[in-house]
Amino acid sequence: MISGMYMGELVRLILVKMAKEDLVFQGHITPDLVTNGQLQTSFVSAIENDKDKEGLVSAEKMLRGLGLDPSVEDCVATRRVCQVVSTRAAHLCAATLAAVLRQIRDNKAAERLRTTIGVDGSVYKNHPQFARRLHKMVRRLVPDCDVRFLRSEDGSGKGAAMVTAVAFRLAIQHAGRQRILDALRLSQEQLLDVKRRMGEEMNRGLAKESHDQATVKMLPTFVRSMPDGTESGEFLALDLGGTNFRVLLVRVRRGKRRSVEMHNKIYAIPQEAMQGTGEELFDHIVHCIADFLEYMGMKRASLPLGFTFSFPCHQSKLDQGILLKWTKGFKATGCEGEDVVTLLKDAIYRREEFDLDVVAVVNDTVGTMMTCGYEDPLCEVGLIVGTGTNVCYMEEMQNMELVDGSEGKMCVNMEWGAFGDHGELDDFSTDFDKAVDEHSANPGKQTYEKMISGMYLGEIVRNVLLEFTTKGLLFRGKLSERLKTRGIFETKFLSQIESDRLALRHVRSILQHLGLTSSTCDDSILVKEVCSVVACRAAQLCGAGLAAVVDKIRQNRNLPELKITVGVDGTLYKLHPHFSNFMHETVRDLAPQCKVTFIQSEDGSGKGAALITAVACRIRDAGQC
Repeated sequence: MISGMYMGELVRLILVKMAKEDLVFQGHITPDLVTNGQLQTSFVSAIENDKDKEGLVSAEKMLRGLGLDPSVEDCVATRRVCQVVSTRAAHLCAATLAAVLRQIRDNKAAERLRTTIGVDGSVYKNHPQFARRLHKMVRRLVPDCDVRFLRSEDGSGKGAAMVTAVAFRLAIQHAGRQRILDALRLSQEQLLDVKRRMGEEMNRGLAKESHDQATVKMLPTFVRSMPDGTESGEFLALDLGGTNFRVLLVRVRRGKRRSVEMHNKIYAIPQEAMQGTGEELFDHIVHCIADFLEYMGMKRASLPLGFTFSFPCHQSKLDQGILLKWTKGFKATGCEGEDVVTLLKDAIYRREEFDLDVVAVVNDTVGTMMTCGYEDPLCEVGLIVGTGTNVCYMEEMQNMELVDGSEGKMCVNMEWGAFGDHGELDDFSTDFDKAVDEHSANPGKQTYEKMISGMYLGEIVRNVLLEFTTKGLLFRGKLSERLKTRGIFETKFLSQIESDRLALRHVRSILQHLGLTSSTCDDSILVKEVCSVVACRAAQLCGAGLAAVVDKIRQNRNLPELKITVGVDGTLYKLHPHFSNFMHETVRDLAPQCKVTFIQSEDGSGKGAALITAVACRIRDAGQC
């Protein structure tokens, strides 16, 4: 319908049909007229030439060559047929080209596209009207695209040489990029090594003799029982683990109407409270509790309370937690080394408005395990993969040298984010990890967490992109000021970019946000690959650690095969399109004797704290607090 191979043949077929209907040539048809290929496209170009009536002369010459005796009217009609066929071809070509231009404009998320189209081909170059008609229709169909048409000179010769040169350059660039990315790719052997090292650190953390030197602290939580469905009552829960603080009222029902009903309110923790004095922080927390109780119409109520405190604590009993160190940007003074329950009670006493019975201090990971354990009795592991990362699990008491007693089990808060702080992961750490650590709030600390959690992945990606750009492998070697800004590449961008479809619109939009307005489609593809490699490594490292945990539980029980459920919470696990699959696959590969089911927690830090409190109340005096 468009190309030069068929345009002349289309004209011939139309003339045959018109002759049969006695519209031209007085109905006369010659053998040459009905022979395929007798009318070449070059004739069409000659016939449409308007210069000094050369077109009509060419038409007469061509028709006589076909054995016809044409009149002037026959020559005019033939020229008109040629015009219709070539115009249709130009307009069809323009319509398709307009669709391509729209796609390019949409890919770039640009209001107006400026571009150049390189053109070659005999029809475009030799036909007297084809190029003009094509240009005019393209501009009519896509008025928001400024298009320049540029004729190619020797596209097949010079062009082939240029393609070869470009391909060679791209191959060198690709090899350079892959060398950089290979440092972030982990083999099966490396992951098995991470699993082995995690297992060794777990044992060091459990043993009294080596506990102080261990990076994985394996802290006793004094949670010794999972929910059994007989818990009931009203409980207050506090959830402090980030820049927001929640207060919850949780109603637990037992029996046939077994359920958990929650009411909650979220409060911000201002920067001055996070990094001021401990008194200021806990006074703010108590102010939020007072506001919530008034909001619920329970101003003078005294309820059993579970406190989800998602920071490393040493516990010698369930209702006590000695803060070992602040993480996640908290630096409130006078808290480290102190019992957070005492700090909370002192603030309540200063307020003189209400009293609370603090039954349990729990980590958000433990809350996640308890929440999922309420639904699935096989759940004995809790995993958080969000802003930070941590794991808890039910360990045999006989292995816990820090706690008296050898019967039964107790939940251990691993605090595995510090794994690697003594060099256990040095041979897996890249220059990108070191740059992130160096500029973090806690250099040299939480090594494993900085390679996995949502707080740091975006910054790892940004450092990789900086390296690529500096070496001329990305963005044509041009750095934007925004890309140089630490923290500008948010981890949520990874999820958005990896969710992107073929058009890569999210990628282009994010790159524009970073000041990279002239990025190409190839740049977008590479950015997506970097995000994928960084997220995959994080998921695999997390999976290797988790494989060590479930395999230890299996070995503790001398089982040939373990069936176990892991309760999981955290934005990275829940929102990233591929993280969970990468992690599950790694656990399957590294712990083949463990059949692991993963279930997502629903509000582990709030609901979980209340359930732990409910279990503690059930155990204490047969449920009478």
